[in-house]
Amino acid sequence: MAKINILDNQTIDKIAAGEVVERPASVVKELVENAIDAGADAITVEIKDGGTSLIRVTDNGGGIENSQVENAFLRHATSKISSAEDLTKLVSLGFRGEALASIAAVSQVELVTKTPEELTGIRYLIEGGVEKEREEVGAPSGTTLLVRNLFYNTPPRKKFLKQPRTEGSYVADLMEHLAMSNPRVSFKFLLNGQNKFYTTGSGALQEIVYRIYGKDIADALTDFQFESEGMTVTGLLGKPVINRANRSYEIFYINGRYIRSTLISKAVEEGYREYLMQHKFPFCILHFQIDTEKIDVNVHPSKMEVRIADAPAFYETVRAAVEDALREREMIPKVSLSEPEKAKEKAAGGSGKRAGETAPEPFEKRRITRAHETADGVMLGQSAPDMVEMPFPEVAGQPAQAASIRAIYEKSRPAEANVLRQTAVYRTDGGKNEPKPEQMTMFDDKLLSAKAKEQYEIIGQLFDTYWLISYQDKLLIVDQHAAHEKIRYERLMRRFREKEIVSQQLNPPMIVTLNNQEAECLQSHREDFTALGFVIEEFGGSDYAIRGVPLDLYGYAEENFFYEMLDELSAETVTGTPEGIRIRIATMACKAAVKGNMRISRQEMETLIDELLTLDNPYNCPHGRPTIISMSKQELEKKFKRIV
Repeated sequence: MAKINILDNQTIDKIAAGEVVERPASVVKELVENAIDAGADAITVEIKDGGTSLIRVTDNGGGIENSQVENAFLRHATSKISSAEDLTKLVSLGFRGEALASIAAVSQVELVTKTPEELTGIRYLIEGGVEKEREEVGAPSGTTLLVRNLFYNTPPRKKFLKQPRTEGSYVADLMEHLAMSNPRVSFKFLLNGQNKFYTTGSGALQEIVYRIYGKDIADALTDFQFESEGMTVTGLLGKPVINRANRSYEIFYINGRYIRSTLISKAVEEGYREYLMQHKFPFCILHFQIDTEKIDVNVHPSKMEVRIADAPAFYETVRAAVEDALREREMIPKVSLSEPEKAKEKAAGGSGKRAGETAPEPFEKRRITRAHETADGVMLGQSAPDMVEMPFPEVAGQPAQAASIRAIYEKSRPAEANVLRQTAVYRTDGGKNEPKPEQMTMFDDKLLSAKAKEQYEIIGQLFDTYWLISYQDKLLIVDQHAAHEKIRYERLMRRFREKEIVSQQLNPPMIVTLNNQEAECLQSHREDFTALGFVIEEFGGSDYAIRGVPLDLYGYAEENFFYEMLDELSAETVTGTPEGIRIRIATMACKAAVKGNMRISRQEMETLIDELLTLDNPYNCPHGRPTIISMSKQELEKKFKRIV
């Protein structure tokens, strides 16, 4: 019989580290979250060799008391909770008390920390979970943690790390997500001695998006706010035109914690469903504030997963909120005839340090940059030393970029911006002319409305496929097939919603065999199947007889269709019409719609436009393709060199 061994603490710590410390990015995440929990509003992260040789995290938070330093590296030692009851009301990012112990078990850690109340700080060294040195030192308030030689004592783990460049990219991606989760914290990230990016801590999420993703993305986002019982959601929704091929740009935070959630992803994607083509995903950044008793974050040591109480209701609330927000916006893609200015785009989209900008250090008081001359003129005027640092200095040769950031800042912090306006001088041409601040362009007023239609002028049909419509200073181009397809789709969907479904009897009936879970789902959703036109009876044992199917769906491999619906209804997040029904109806609408290369009369155009304007979403066909695009008069005049 095998002997049962009691493992020593070092072995236990290494086993625990296997879950908590997966790679350098895991270390950075835990240390930065600790800094945020400590009240820091300025955090610097530096890594070398992808984080394998050095990780430095410096903050200006509350620090660790001298007497508590050793306790901080013990397993399950934490200042965030004191009992199991606290798990239901967590407000901190960390709480498990495993991070520092796990990190110290597989690396060489140096800690320098001081609280504001103490005169001196502590320098503490621990390697492989064993204390090496402890001394009293002079230090500013806050904490610096240096993690060297990660996995030096666990070679198998180190062997499975990727190349330093790849590991560094993981850390950079994490830092961007952490910056967006805490807009009021100033972050600075250094990679192999180079300043990759920093944020000012101004509180403006748009500013951070601008620095990370560039002007084009920032211009295509709009504010999103929603409240319901026990939940508040704020953030940014992207126009469908900036969709992506994967879910990497669906960014979610719950109570300040960056998380991954299939439930939220599906809810948001369902809200976008009418606006995106298949296999395309939206760009969005959403911050959820949820009652702590309605979520469980104690799911995995990485704290990236959460469980949400009453998931179906939560799903429907988020889906409806996103859908309603998008329907309030103009969704006509704008076509540009001008060639993109590559150099300008690159300058606007860069995420690194910009000319003339200075990132505040964690131990440095925030301040306004003193005015200094550049080749492009005076930057910013001198102001009181106790003011916040000006987050939008003029950029050499890029006044429009600085104006965009300035507009974001003034919107988010109007009181401070007013003081800054009184003390700062904005000039780009020696003071001859003051540049006009460039407000970020969001969605324009709707073009598709009954009132707007009074100004439409139908020019005609192009290539027997597209309608040309003049409206004010825009040229609207309508794809007649996509527009008619959307109209027919909405007609058919209305029949389903209003339960005007006719069944097609099957003779002989179709017999299906269901397992316990499928049978339970069928019984729970019996009314849904009946409303959709299915006639189903028990046939004995685990068999069921399908004696009727929806008439409009007759001939669509009925058995496969039935199981597709059953599988979707089994998911706790399903609401509304099942996806299988929508796909089938979309196909029917497509086949019956007017095609391209088909000439139609002006009266038919007007009739279809009138009906298109009655739809909640007239901008996209059921498959996500745009029904309408627009081109401005200015773009045409640029092409003909009427304006330059």
